[in-house]
Amino acid sequence: MPVNVLVAFDGSPLSERALAYAIETFPDASITSIYVINPIDSVIDVEAGGLPVAASWDEKAKEEATRIHTKGTDLAAERNTELDTVTEVGKPARAILEYADDHDIDQIVMGSHGRSGIDRTLLGSVAETVTRRAEIPVTVVS
Repeated sequence: MPVNVLVAFDGSPLSERALAYAIETFPDASITSIYVINPIDSVIDVEAGGLPVAASWDEKAKEEATRIHTKGTDLAAERNTELDTVTEVGKPARAILEYADDHDIDQIVMGSHGRSGIDRTLLGSVAETVTRRAEIPVTVVS
């Protein structure tokens, strides 16, 4: 049975399902949720006019991370579970894998949006990359 479980959590319904799955399936494990700030997403927001000043992207990203972590800890508390949270910056798949390697994680749980075709080609699949490259078990919830 895993001792340290890492859940990729971005606040989406699929990540909520992944968190619930981890809590229910590994009740005795220490569970950590990870949210990854991807600077590329912030550049896209700036280019699209979503942010007033390019220099404020990190502040906005940190506020979003706090909001998402609060959502995750609230969901865990509803299930009488304590949740550790961590925010990393970088490419999501790489950040998840590096965190798992550096923190003795023995199970990763994450949601998959199930994209296919051109969406998958253009957007890639974080879940697929993590599953392929992880040296520990990965559970993908859809």
